[in-house]
Amino acid sequence: MKVMVTGGTGFLGGALCKELKKRQYQVSTIARSKAADLEKNGIEVFYGDLTDKDFVEKSLSGLDSVIHAAGKPGVWGPYEDYYKNNVVGTENIISGCLKNKIKSLIFTSSPSVVFDLKDQNGVNEKEPYLESYKAHYPKTKAIAEQLVLKANSGTLATVALRPHLIWGPGDRHLVPRLISRAKIGKMLLIDSGKNIIDTTYIDNAVHGHILAMEKLSPGSNISGKKYFITNGEPMPTADILNAMLKEANLPKLTKSVPQWAAYTTGAMLEFLYTIAGRKDEPIITRFVAKELACSHWFDISAAQKDLGYEPLVSMDNGLKLLGKWLRQNGLL
Repeated sequence: MKVMVTGGTGFLGGALCKELKKRQYQVSTIARSKAADLEKNGIEVFYGDLTDKDFVEKSLSGLDSVIHAAGKPGVWGPYEDYYKNNVVGTENIISGCLKNKIKSLIFTSSPSVVFDLKDQNGVNEKEPYLESYKAHYPKTKAIAEQLVLKANSGTLATVALRPHLIWGPGDRHLVPRLISRAKIGKMLLIDSGKNIIDTTYIDNAVHGHILAMEKLSPGSNISGKKYFITNGEPMPTADILNAMLKEANLPKLTKSVPQWAAYTTGAMLEFLYTIAGRKDEPIITRFVAKELACSHWFDISAAQKDLGYEPLVSMDNGLKLLGKWLRQNGLL
């Protein structure tokens, strides 16, 4: 079976490429920069940009399935950049799948497409999209997710997965940012970090995607649906962050600010950065303040029932593996 994973140079995409290759699939990816590690593992790399429609259509020739894990993350930057990467890139993937008569498309979405900046306790896939968004990433991912699900048909089966806060060995975003800010004393809890969240260990995110790929086909019971994917172990934010810091041999976070102060600071920094034309990300934005302050954990029973999904790695075991990786790579 021939599978393309977009975003192969990213955290999730790279892990997917390697696991699929290990399982004897023929794997390819699209990359804008050199991907020597993937090539070394026998993964075919097409160099180009997802916003180039002709290039994408040619790259998808001869495939059976596509896992579209590429996208522009983050919470800061011009809307045009997010729209181009997250929406136009997805439109081109859909077009390429249709032109090449590919049978299935698995889209990596995000729970943020339904995050209304309020507590979300055990919400399921019935949670509606928002009328307006406070950040470009969730807005453009919501547009892209809806395009993918709308493209589901009798010839192209589509599904959207919503893994939440992926972390683990190889992480270049969540854990490194936490560690770097904690080292310089710029990582604070909001409202003491008592809000409840859940996360997704990298192996579990990969597992969910492969399950979906193997079950997805035109007319299957998962076609045209979306699913939350997490570790299924919601706990206070402070407990999760401090457990990660413990593996990095760093002290617990003890300083906290009230939610209103974090949100106000985020609004002020967004204003100042905008008028100054700064491209670097503020240390906090309104969206990030709410993410860190609100409870957001999700009901994964639909994925368990339809995909047969069960987390392979628990939080405790994942933390031990994270610590081992940090030590082996000199990141402490």
